[in-house]
Amino acid sequence: MPEGFTLALLIVVALAVIFDYINGFHDTANAIATSVATRALRPQVAVGMAAAFNFIGAFAGTAVAKTIGAGLVDDATTTQAIVAAALVGAIIWNLITWYVGIPSSSSHALIGGLLGATIIGAGVGALKTEGIRDKVLIPMFTSPLLGFAIAFVLMVALYWIFRGVARKPAARGFRRLQVFSAGYMAFAHGSNDAQKTMGIITLALVAAGVQSEPTIEPWVIIVAATAISLGTAVGGWRIMKTMGHRVVELEPVHGFAAETTAATVLFGTATLGMPVSTTHVISSAIMGVGSSKGTHGVKWGVAANILVAWVVTIPATMLVGAAAWFIMNALITI
Repeated sequence: MPEGFTLALLIVVALAVIFDYINGFHDTANAIATSVATRALRPQVAVGMAAAFNFIGAFAGTAVAKTIGAGLVDDATTTQAIVAAALVGAIIWNLITWYVGIPSSSSHALIGGLLGATIIGAGVGALKTEGIRDKVLIPMFTSPLLGFAIAFVLMVALYWIFRGVARKPAARGFRRLQVFSAGYMAFAHGSNDAQKTMGIITLALVAAGVQSEPTIEPWVIIVAATAISLGTAVGGWRIMKTMGHRVVELEPVHGFAAETTAATVLFGTATLGMPVSTTHVISSAIMGVGSSKGTHGVKWGVAANILVAWVVTIPATMLVGAAAWFIMNALITI
């Protein structure tokens, strides 16, 4: 066993890897649903490409990982049971929403689990309210709005620019461009989501005394990148159907606009250390391009179900994380 690693810490790291793997197949749809729906890429090719770019994107930075590892809760009061409970809560929520095909946020599931477990295990005083407000709550509302608005404007601009081009040639051109936008989206997904697992592992390492500072070690980056890319390679087909077909009837130009918008928003927020939801941003971008066709362009009944999942994810996982703390605290020797 590596120096300083206890059985409890190894259990937490294993749970983090499991969460990251589930995050990968749960969020595969975020990266490739639009390109598969418009037939820009065959499903197997799209999944393979997404897995590769997820892995590469995980090495793009560590700002989000530092937010998760040190910006939301006090690491001095964090225990292995708290981190384990946070992961259990996120895993349970991800599996439930994957099973029913609802594209909920893996990021917010992890954050909700961490907050709930921390409140029960260490008290409300252990929460860093400023970090939660600035890095989680404000971006949680503003990033989907940005995704919707930018996608809508971009879609209108593309309609205007290519208004004189026949539909079939335009579709062929944007279908080719979608290969690049899908890769960009997968890269941005990796740059954002893999870092959350890096952060939670680092938080566990600091809590265990293995590290004195929340520095993201190279081996942590490699483990997180590998787990999320392997999960992506499995593919979350249930959610892909919802994202690709049930919200908006997508054509290649819509897919290109939605992917390009969402990837740009995600890469920007990752650079700023904001653990935003990839699911929220790409879903809102898809709604934005659909709305450019008029109110009938979006299946608002399906969209409403997605919005409900967005709202309840953090409160629900806070409850699950809090409940899981009692079990993990009894099982894990701190």
